[in-house]
Amino acid sequence: MAKHKGRGWHSRLLAAGLGVTAVAAATSVWTAQADPAGAQQPQARVSAPSVTKVAADIAHASDRGARGVNITIDDGPDPIWTPQVLQLLKDNGVKATFCMVGTQAKAYPDLVKKVVADGHRLCDHTISHDTAMDSKSEEYQSQQILDAERMITEASGGVRPQYYRAPGGAFTPYSRKLAASRGMRPLGWNVDSKDFERPGVDTMVATVKSEISNGPTVLFHDAGGERSQTVAALREVLPWLKEQGYSFGFPVR
Repeated sequence: MAKHKGRGWHSRLLAAGLGVTAVAAATSVWTAQADPAGAQQPQARVSAPSVTKVAADIAHASDRGARGVNITIDDGPDPIWTPQVLQLLKDNGVKATFCMVGTQAKAYPDLVKKVVADGHRLCDHTISHDTAMDSKSEEYQSQQILDAERMITEASGGVRPQYYRAPGGAFTPYSRKLAASRGMRPLGWNVDSKDFERPGVDTMVATVKSEISNGPTVLFHDAGGERSQTVAALREVLPWLKEQGYSFGFPVR
């Protein structure tokens, strides 16, 4: 699993993500609020879905077995490209896993709900896509993972992410264990379409065709830039995978 280099557009999300964190810390529903007289008035808790711990090792396999393929879509949702990706998936009868950046999910909750309504699964991709977070403190890693989990869950209307994908593959033992304790299986990939670099549709399609034998989990993106090449590549790749006898599933949990 190759580690991606840093991506400029996500640096703009960092300040926004940290700002949201500060606000959330100040207004958390899990802390008591003091009344003017100084008495502590516990705020009513919002019921949350139960959490089932999962394995902390990085998943690559498909729940459809040896001929299964997991399509994973990273960095969104995006108001331009996510709807187009969703339509292509629907046209081909494919379910995918959407690895969402927390601030994007917060900005476009209707798209998060649409992803869920179409039968796809959610994945926590942190709040600011820091590809160097494996060199940061455990406190920072916790903030990135847990704040994104909260944002995605709230945007979806209560559906929790089932996976955690570290930006650029920057997992740590701590982040994997933390995500697993929250019911989010760490998620890797076997085939990188390289669509983030926009190398051309033919190159992206050829990459998937030549590397699918490496394993079932394929990486695409629906945000972080202009994604017309991704849409065009998916339009070719999805039918081709079917023709080769593959079926589409979700990563194991």
